Amino acid sequence: MTLSGLVLSAAVAALVSSAWVRDMARAGLVRANYRGVEVAFPAGAVLISCSLLALIPLAVLDDRADLDLLDPDLRRWATYVIGVAMLGLLDDALGRGHAADTPRGWRGHARSVLRGGFSTGAIKAAGALALAAYAVSGRGREGLDYVADLALLLLTTNLFNLLDLRPGRVEKVFVALLAGLCLIGWTDAPLTVLGLFIGPVLAMAPLTLRERAMLGDTGSNLVGALAGVALLLVLGDTARLVALAIVAALSIYGEFRSISQAIEKIPPLRALDSLGRVR
Repeated sequence: MTLSGLVLSAAVAALVSSAWVRDMARAGLVRANYRGVEVAFPAGAVLISCSLLALIPLAVLDDRADLDLLDPDLRRWATYVIGVAMLGLLDDALGRGHAADTPRGWRGHARSVLRGGFSTGAIKAAGALALAAYAVSGRGREGLDYVADLALLLLTTNLFNLLDLRPGRVEKVFVALLAGLCLIGWTDAPLTVLGLFIGPVLAMAPLTLRERAMLGDTGSNLVGALAGVALLLVLGDTARLVALAIVAALSIYGEFRSISQAIEKIPPLRALDSLGRVR
């Protein structure tokens, strides 16, 4: 298996993303970030668009020329990755932004639904569950193993959504996770299987880091989905349970406390988190 998906999708993103981000800003597709600076939003739509553009020649050549350019498992995981990105786009488009009355977190969305209100977050959660159940089915996993895989995929996706509160943070955590998994497992499986979607994330990271664009739920969902799939691709049963415990603990913490404030209190994490960011 090759890294053709990673290389081609990154090249596409490098060629078009800056211009597309500028056009988004000119068209008024902007959102104020944590410093009050208006940036292009949601840049996650650019990520998924670049991946799909790269997929056109790869899919044709993989099938017609029998060149083995795409991993067969990509069909399964692409359904989840693209699906949750589109659910994030729904939330970005129809959600009520950062208004004070906007439902936040699982508890906020649950309260909104129980009151009979409309919650794009609740729709996103239900849709993600359906997509995750489809993605992990048919893999020979049964009982608790199946439940653990499902929970790990969903909670990792949600965790990256919680992390997306500062420019470049999601991409930094994702790169660190990928590097760790590839080194620990001594494998390039995440890169060969998911490279089609990883390439644009890497190529566009400077734009979000320098506050020219904001991922939105579209982008953070996409990156979180990639992280969850990468964990399933590399980790064995015991390691998956450990990862699930860590991800669950961080998710619960993020629901009740500020992850950004926690990072600020730990100097090494604060330094890494702010590296390359506009001061």
